[in-house]
Amino acid sequence: MRKQLVAGNWKMNKTLDEALILVSEVVNMVNDEAKGDVKVVLCPPDLYLATLARYLEPITQMALGAQNCHQKASGAYTGEVSAPMLKSVGVEYVILGHSERRQYFAETDQQLAEKVDVVLENGLKPIFCCGESLEQRNGNDFIAFVCSQLTAGLFHLSAGQFADVVIAYEPIWAIGTGLTASSQQAQDMHAALRQHLAGQYGEAVAENTTILYGGSCNEKNAPELFACPDVDGGLIGGASLKSREFVNIVKSF
Repeated sequence: MRKQLVAGNWKMNKTLDEALILVSEVVNMVNDEAKGDVKVVLCPPDLYLATLARYLEPITQMALGAQNCHQKASGAYTGEVSAPMLKSVGVEYVILGHSERRQYFAETDQQLAEKVDVVLENGLKPIFCCGESLEQRNGNDFIAFVCSQLTAGLFHLSAGQFADVVIAYEPIWAIGTGLTASSQQAQDMHAALRQHLAGQYGEAVAENTTILYGGSCNEKNAPELFACPDVDGGLIGGASLKSREFVNIVKSF
């Protein structure tokens, strides 16, 4: 059975005091209310990782995630954070290839493939993001485009290495645009991605790969989205900054 997972991407939000309040509220709510078979990952800004790790460590259902890492393990890269550094402070997951990283920081397929490698080499689990813009969606070749992101960023891995990969589908056209992806649109894309994985690695690997939905998921639409057979959870943005709403999403399975 595939792992169900909900990851909260805090992005560049919260002061340290605000972060401490938020993580404390989420930990208590998850511990009291959430099903034990749903993995909950919190991805705060790097600055807070070491501090927040101690809040999550006692809760086996929860894990710490980073929002990015550099493709090199060390070196003269001012302002960057490496996978070994993240591992050393208790990080378990790393978001890679988020649409904002691809857009604002011009991350390339080659860079992301290298980041995937260094994350796995350090015993961390990548949450690999993929998705299409509105222009690409309207061009009718959007499934091939999103599948090509998986091919470029992940298909150099062995089947064994792929066991630690989580995929997050982000319909960029449905994030902050006023447009909304239906549960059927989400399911169709997730099924296509799983089929693409099966073509490379076989049915067993494809069926065991967790694929998250990351397009404006909230407490109202999460139950319908998570009920789709190929949707295994969510990569949550804005709603992860509100403890009650985030935990309600976690409870949507």
